[in-house]
Amino acid sequence: MPAVVICRKAVPEDVEPLFEMIDGYAQKGIMLPRSRKVLEKQLDQFVVAEADGKVIGCGSLCQLGADLVEIRSLGIAEGHKGMGIGSKLVSKLTEEAKKQGIPKIMALTYEVSFFLKNGFSVVEKEIFPEKVWTDCVNCAKQHACDEIAVLKMLN
Repeated sequence: MPAVVICRKAVPEDVEPLFEMIDGYAQKGIMLPRSRKVLEKQLDQFVVAEADGKVIGCGSLCQLGADLVEIRSLGIAEGHKGMGIGSKLVSKLTEEAKKQGIPKIMALTYEVSFFLKNGFSVVEKEIFPEKVWTDCVNCAKQHACDEIAVLKMLN
């Protein structure tokens, strides 16, 4: 019988499992790394998926402008993929954006079909100068970015 999965705001005890999960993705080149110190500082931006007391998924929201947030660091632990946990996390992050009164939520992703299934549309990256000037300028893939931009309107 599968465990009950809950999505909740991250707490200080989640820093180490968050770091390990994000680091695993970062080592594969599919997620930007985050140090433990950065995770501690940005913990209020994170939600986690938990089952049987163990963190099995995560995601965060980063405000890019008055009307735009980005889903970042969205990941699921090995052995838990394909079970709807990512969609639960996106739903929780969308709820958070709505609570903050933010009308647009975006992501840069390699998993386009996942985001399409969750109500996002593919858009041109260039419509997000907020993203380009905050993160992309520091990315090794800046001039050869192969991620796809997706956007969801929350109104």
